[in-house]
Amino acid sequence: MAELVPGHVRVDRLRRRMITTQIVGAAVIVLLALAPYLFVPAVTSQWIKLFYLITLATVWNLLAGYAGMVSVGQQAYIGLGAYGIFVFNDLGLNPYASALVASVAIGVIAFGLSFVAFRLRGGYFAIGTWVIAEAVRQVVVKFDSLGAGRGRSIANYTEDPVMRNLFTYWLALAILAATLIATLFLLRSRMGIALQSIRDNEVAARALGIHVGRTKRIVFVIAGVGAGLAGSVICLQAIGVQSPAQIFSVSFSAFMVFMVLIGGIGTIEGPIVGAVIYYVMDLYFSQMGLWYLAVLGVLAIVVTLFLPQGVWGALASRFNLSIFPIGHRVVAVADHGERRHASRHPDAVMTVTD
Repeated sequence: MAELVPGHVRVDRLRRRMITTQIVGAAVIVLLALAPYLFVPAVTSQWIKLFYLITLATVWNLLAGYAGMVSVGQQAYIGLGAYGIFVFNDLGLNPYASALVASVAIGVIAFGLSFVAFRLRGGYFAIGTWVIAEAVRQVVVKFDSLGAGRGRSIANYTEDPVMRNLFTYWLALAILAATLIATLFLLRSRMGIALQSIRDNEVAARALGIHVGRTKRIVFVIAGVGAGLAGSVICLQAIGVQSPAQIFSVSFSAFMVFMVLIGGIGTIEGPIVGAVIYYVMDLYFSQMGLWYLAVLGVLAIVVTLFLPQGVWGALASRFNLSIFPIGHRVVAVADHGERRHASRHPDAVMTVTD
């Protein structure tokens, strides 16, 4: 390993890999967008669930894996996303436009709630977010127009079930793509590095001049908007909500934690892998009832004990895998005809090898 010489190095942002990732990602999104023309609605309707599961896992990982904020109250935004459709649909907007407008309103609400949540730290923050979610549910059930304590259906919706499934599929795919793209570019930015420093040591990050409160607040709002959009998709797919207790259930947060821990926290790929694992298990074993939940718990314990980095983390470490280029590397500038090559480091630590 060669020694870095000040003034003779440059930072490589892995632009070539980023371009390749963008091209491949765009191709995958286009293929998924065309899937309704190739598969029957029964298949694509199942994929809608996979899309919003990946969205939920990704935003929770952004919150806990990169910003160090372990929240068990994300169901508040899922419920608000669902009930936001009722509010704006009753005002005359179509359900899909209602989902997008509701996400803006949820962002504003999340911004306001952050001032309450950020007064807490560690375990108190986790409990506080759960309490906030329960408070939000109690407020929602006070409105008779939203069904009060009962469930409610979307009033004005597309009559044709095929077109309804098609539009919901495209909306879920668009939300998933936007979430992954936003996460990728956020983590490649200076804010992404600031987030990781806050997660590792908040006091040290503050001492380095990082605006901790503003950075965490931005991520908190993004995670709230992402969960709200996922909640809208859940509502659109079910054409309503069964009850406030169902859409505001803490089990949503529990499943987010499960998917991220199983896949690998602190990576973009991990939540995707975890969501796929949970989706497959839910698809084939959910009819087992309580045994299904027991199997999920045992799996979480086994992975935590033997694969603390998660499934993707173990694979990435074993085979040096990486799909999304969020790291940096420092390349030594050639000196006296000697060409030096830099070794990649996932956390942007400057290392150079000959």
